[in-house]
Amino acid sequence: MSQLTRRRALGATATVLTGLALTGFVRTAGASSEPRTADPKHHEGHAGHEGPQPFSETFQGRRIEGAPSHGDGHHGGYAVQIDGEELHVMQNADSTWVSVINHYETFATPRAVARAAVIELQGSELVPLA
Repeated sequence: MSQLTRRRALGATATVLTGLALTGFVRTAGASSEPRTADPKHHEGHAGHEGPQPFSETFQGRRIEGAPSHGDGHHGGYAVQIDGEELHVMQNADSTWVSVINHYETFATPRAVARAAVIELQGSELVPLA
């Protein structure tokens, strides 16, 4: 029977921690606040090919609003505001959305992006981009 040495214990611990970290990374990389459907035209807040519909609601005490915009095209033609301050959002090629607050997490709709940003801000004020 072999003895458990400090070297073997540290090696096993490192292996376990690496496996846990990779499992967590895979879960967060594939996570989304709203489940995706096979047909992207039928997401909540979407109507055919016209893009996401406008919304205005209070979420966790913060006023979030979103509506199609006619500004520059890199926003995906959609403007989102939290308490009257613009949240910079972008639409990806796969029709998912990201914001400057949750840049590495994708969402199915601008409403979901706004809600996630409110959660992430934890009551802090949204500072507009310069």
